Formats: sequence, structure tokens, C-alpha cells
Amino acid sequence: MRLVAILLLFLAAPAAHAADEKKIAAAIPAIDRLFSDFQVESHTPGLVYGIVANGRLVHVKGFGVQDLVHSRPVTPDSLFRIASMTKAFTALSILKLREEGRLSLDDLAEKYVPEMRGWTYPTKDSPRIRIRDLLTHSAGLVDDNPWGDRQTPLPDADFTKMLAQGVPLSAAPATHYEYSNFGYAVLGRIIANVSGMPYRSYVERNLLGPLGMASSGYQVSEWPVERRAIGYRWEDGRWKVEPTMADGAFGAMGGLQTSASDYARWIAFLLSAWPPRDDAEAGPVSRASVRMLAEGSNFVALAQRNGKSGPAACRQAAAYGFAMRVAQDCDLGLTLAHGGGYPGYGSHVMLMPDYGVGIFVFTNRTYNGGAGPAWDAAVALQRAGALVARQRPVTPLLAEAYAAAGRIYAAGDVLAAKEALAMNFLMDRDADHWAKSLAALKGEAGACRTDGPVEATGNLSGRFTWDCDKGRVAGTLLLAPTRTAQIQELKLEMKAP
Repeated sequence: MRLVAILLLFLAAPAAHAADEKKIAAAIPAIDRLFSDFQVESHTPGLVYGIVANGRLVHVKGFGVQDLVHSRPVTPDSLFRIASMTKAFTALSILKLREEGRLSLDDLAEKYVPEMRGWTYPTKDSPRIRIRDLLTHSAGLVDDNPWGDRQTPLPDADFTKMLAQGVPLSAAPATHYEYSNFGYAVLGRIIANVSGMPYRSYVERNLLGPLGMASSGYQVSEWPVERRAIGYRWEDGRWKVEPTMADGAFGAMGGLQTSASDYARWIAFLLSAWPPRDDAEAGPVSRASVRMLAEGSNFVALAQRNGKSGPAACRQAAAYGFAMRVAQDCDLGLTLAHGGGYPGYGSHVMLMPDYGVGIFVFTNRTYNGGAGPAWDAAVALQRAGALVARQRPVTPLLAEAYAAAGRIYAAGDVLAAKEALAMNFLMDRDADHWAKSLAALKGEAGACRTDGPVEATGNLSGRFTWDCDKGRVAGTLLLAPTRTAQIQELKLEMKAP
């Protein structure tokens, strides 16, 4: 366990100072109320939620009970099935096998699942299903949430027969998004066939074990009932126990059981992949592979943010990545999210990689995911000023170009830094026209202090603001894609008060 703690501290290092933990703490009472109200209003026996920031679980809170017979309170170590949030473990297992060179995302699925070779496709020009299509729910399989959840305990032999018989396809593969639990069961079979071990063994050995998730697994009967959150449905004004499903062929789509304490390790690991950097790799899968979860299909749609703020917020541009719903949010930046709905359980996770923050919630009521309060909590953190964007480092090339921009302004002449200009610069606007525009700007702003910081927007681009005698000047820099990376574009203008 000491080695795991050291690993997680190392993973946390790049996220340091990415979120303001004092401001997170100040927002916690209001966020606790969000989840407390949700637990009561949604008729959920028990709920636990957590906030991960700067590589660690900074807050976790349980409400209600694990079970209605003994009234055991929910704790950070209570075990919940997380339903479709399992899919990220399946996707990352595929990406690990890919980085080891054991498969390609563009390989046909039938290469590793030979029972699929006889399938009938809906049109003569349909492409055959690739691994990539299964990951992004664009394999042409029909939406199967009600049916798929009940297939978890299906024996492997029965799944093999089902595959060999073939299934009707809803559409030609690679033409649109349609959520498929069956498709992730196929991915589980691919993992097993490529690795030579059962799917659950591969995930436990290659992801759960290295991350210290000792309380997580697929066969729920392996843990004492005293630790488990028993699953219920709310029906006819009362709670009814849902049957516990054993692990089986569909475990890869939704069968994982975990605790808040364990799952926080998973979130910390995922968030540690951002930003790209030169540090040594520390996790069980490379940071580049983890960041691929944010890739995926091109089937983008406008979507409303979950939660109470959604109707008033600008629309998200959203698509399904690799086991994550990927969206750009005007307030929260890049978000990766996924819900989980299952007989007896509901869950939701949302990550904000720009800030190194993740929020998750587990409940023990059928299909009661908690997306609303999770996103409301994220918005509460943003409004509290707790989300602090990671700053890109300023590269030496950008620093040199920024210094040249300062010399240009001070001299009122772009030729004062001629050596720093790319070949297009004076072709796009000659030195005389630059001199006139600089003179006009200096007449309006006066002398400026050009030694302030530049904010990198990329390795070869940046923006800055100078304080001047009569106001402020805002500027942007863009460098050329050449070895010496001279300035291809410089913009300077008065900044509004």
C-alpha cells in the first residue's frame, strides 16, 4: 500500500495548484446540500459522492444507508456497482493492448472474434465492424440499454452462440452513434482473446491492481455483504430489492463494483494524463493512451448541460469518445463524462481535465444516476473560483519572440527585430505601414512596460497585456512552423478598460 501511495503522489504532482482547495472547501456545504436533497427527492436509500482535485480525494460524503434491513450507513468504503462507468475500464484495456502493439483500433473486430465473420450486414456497401466502431458506439448495433443491463450474468458459452448466430444491425457501421452494451461485451471478448485471460482478470491485473483498487472487482459475491450497498428499485411507493447479478459475458459493459475510496484513485489516474509533459510515466497505461478517451467519433451534436444551470447555459458541442461523453462547455472547458444505470444502481462521473478536477456519485437505486447534482456541483466550484486553469509553460522560442515584440513597440519599428520576423511578415504588411500603425498606437497608449508575463496558448503562440502610460495594450503572437520559429503574425491593439 505504501508503494501505491507513492505512485499516486507522483501522479498528483503535475496537477498541483490546478484547483484552489480552500475555495473548494468553502463551496462544500452548498454542494453537500445538492446531493443530500437529491438523495431524498429521488427516493434513493443511499448515496456517496466525491470530489477529486490535485490528484487526491479532497472531499467525500455519504448519505442514507447501504441496506434497508440493517440500516448500515453509506461510507466511502461502501461497495456500489457503477454500471456503464465500467466501460472506461474496458476502453482503457483496449488502448493498453493497442499501445503494446497487440491490436489496432482499425482492425476488424472479427479478426479477434471469429464468430462475427459470418454476420449479415444491412447493405452491400456496409463496412465491416472495426474495434474503433465498438468503442464509439458506431458499429451499427441497436440501442440496447433495457435489454443489455440484464445480460450481465450471461455465460460465455451462450455469448459465443449468440455471436455465431449473428445479430440484426440497426444501421451500417460507421454512419452514426447508437449506444450499445452488446458492443462493449464484444470488446470484453476481444480483450480476453487477445490477452489470453478472462476479461475480468485482465482488468484486475492490469488496471485495478496497479492502482491499488483492492476493493474493486466484478464478482460481487467475493466481498462480504456487510460492505455492499444493496440495490433497490422504487416502485409502488416503496423500495424493492433488485436481484444481484453475477459476473458473466456482459461484465465489460457494466459489471464493476467499487467504492468511493477506490474510484477516487481511478479518477486521479485519469486526470494525471493532462497536460502532456516530459515527466516519466508512472501509471499502468501511458498518459497519451489515457488522453485518447477524449477522442472518438465525429458524430457531434449540440447538447444541454446536465443540471439546473443547463437551460440557461450555452449549448455544448458533444460527442461520444472512447467510453466517455466528450463535450466543450463554455464555463467548464473540456469535460469527459459518463452515466451509469443498472438494476439497483445509478452513477455518474464528470471530469474537467483543464482544471484537474473530477466529481462522481454512486447510488443504490435503479437508474438513478445523479448527473444533475454532479454537474451542479461543478458549476458551483466554477462560480466559487475554485477551478484554476493549468498554465502552459512558455517555451524558449515563445519567450524570444515576446522579447522581440517588446523591442518593436519601444522602437516603433518592426525592423528593430528584423531577425525575429518570418519571411511572410513584411510581405503581409511592409515596414512603412507598420511604422504608421505603431505610431498611432503609441500616440494613444503612450510608453508601455513590455516586461510583463506572456501567457502561452501553445508552444508557438501566446497573448499578453502591457500596462501603459495612458491605458493598456493587448497583443497576440503566432510563430512560424520552421526550426527557428520566427514571428509570422503580431497583433497589437488598445485594450478596453
